[in-house]
Order: sequence, then structure tokens, then C-alpha cells
Amino acid sequence: MFLGLRTVVYEVDDLEKAREWYAGVLNAEPHFDEPYYVGFTVGPFELGLRPADENAPLGAGGTMVYWRVEDIESMMKRFEALGAPVHSEIQDVGDGILVASVVDPFGNPVGMIQDPRPGR
Repeated sequence: MFLGLRTVVYEVDDLEKAREWYAGVLNAEPHFDEPYYVGFTVGPFELGLRPADENAPLGAGGTMVYWRVEDIESMMKRFEALGAPVHSEIQDVGDGILVASVVDPFGNPVGMIQDPRPGR
């Protein structure tokens, strides 16, 4: 079951430059700062920055919205049963947080995040 919107991730070609730029825009330091991901708290949501790769283009096509889910494994199985191909397998990104994504029938990536921390 979806629990609500949680995170928007922008793919960037220069993570350090993007980190500094968004820190200035948001007037805040990131709450998560690693070479593979930088996360900022923006109200009840998260803005994430991730280095672009061959599976995620830059710009308008490189945005991923993550839906908060209670059980990412069962959601992946549900999407698979509905014919949605995997975009990215389940990954543990630290602190017990799991992320994954599928592609809907219209070509849109659908991200999911399972975050065990209360209220996240």
C-alpha cells in the first residue's frame, strides 16, 4: 500500500556542485551527504541529488518521484504481477532505508522508498 509521496530525486552530473547550489537555494545543509546521494529535508519531504548514470538522464527526464511504502518487497511483487518491468532493484541505501523502482505501462519510472524511521 502506498503511504504518500516522500522524495523527489534529481539526477545531476556534478554532485558536489549541485549539493552546494541546493544548500544555497534551501539555506540548509543536507541531512544525508554521501558520494552516491545527498538528501535535503524540505518540509515533510526530501529533495535528493544523485549522480546521473546511463539509466537516468539529466534534466526533465532525470527526475524520480518516490512513493513511501510499507513493504517494498510486496509492492515490487505486485508491480511485477501487473507487468511493470523493474527499473532498479531493491537497494539498501543506509539506515535501513530501501529503494527500488519500476516502469509503468506509459514509460514513467515509479520509485518506492521503505523508510523504517518514524515519520519519514
